[in-house]
Amino acid sequence: MAKKRVATMAADDARQYMLKENFEVYEKWGIPSGAMEMHFHNFYEIMYIAEGEFAILLNNTTYRLKPGDYILINMNQFHHYQFVEKQHENCRRVLMWISKSYLDQLAGPDVDLDYCFTQSKTPAWHFPAHHREHLSKYLTKLLYLETDNTTSKGEIRLLENAYLTLFFISLNQLCRHPEFSFATENTSNNPMIRTLTDFINEHIDQPITLDMLAEQAHLSKYHFVRIFKELTGMTVHDFINHKRIIKACELIWEGEPLGSLCQLCGFSDYSSFYRNFKAIYGISPREFKAFYEKDSDLP
Repeated sequence: MAKKRVATMAADDARQYMLKENFEVYEKWGIPSGAMEMHFHNFYEIMYIAEGEFAILLNNTTYRLKPGDYILINMNQFHHYQFVEKQHENCRRVLMWISKSYLDQLAGPDVDLDYCFTQSKTPAWHFPAHHREHLSKYLTKLLYLETDNTTSKGEIRLLENAYLTLFFISLNQLCRHPEFSFATENTSNNPMIRTLTDFINEHIDQPITLDMLAEQAHLSKYHFVRIFKELTGMTVHDFINHKRIIKACELIWEGEPLGSLCQLCGFSDYSSFYRNFKAIYGISPREFKAFYEKDSDLP
């Protein structure tokens, strides 16, 4: 009998987009050298730490994760891996990417399965052992389904829907218990990132210069640029552009006409907005809008 294998993603895989339309689940080992820069997704992400340790900067907070921990990343949230030498080499984790439209389809009209991502308590959780085992059972089944070539496609689709529904119902129930939220001693805040993010969000429709941000950080331009790159893995210019594109996505979801987005998001003209949008998302603003309008029409 052939040995079953799970779906895996290489540690140096830099892909930050889904190949499948609805969801993907992978096992990943070692230092994630492909996720060193700040990035965001237009889908939800779950990371479960099975072995070893892992550190991730989400918005302005670093979470130092250990075996059994979960971190739940909402759409359009900046995050990136923070390497700690001799601590993360043996980390094994399970990643799940899932689209909001698919989660809404699983939920139906009366259930909010994305509560675990949108609740405001914390993105990081440490559940009691018996609850972790319950959740990991569904993740393991999904991992094996990703490489199953003996079961019919129709049966796999039904099993995926069933396991995902059970997993998210259980996860949401657990996220309603604040006593399971992450211990604060395993987190650290960076007030500079929060200050700069708030400033950029407040002035997103205006020109934002390096001088303005260095002043907000109370640093010289030279030290500000160096420290910012160390914290985020990005240049200041790229960070601002990514924040502008996040704002554009939010406005598209709210129904704002495409022609007004460049001005509302602080781009000098539509061609600059279009170029940056396509570079970040891989599709044009019009294609992005059409994709989400299609999803919103689904029953």
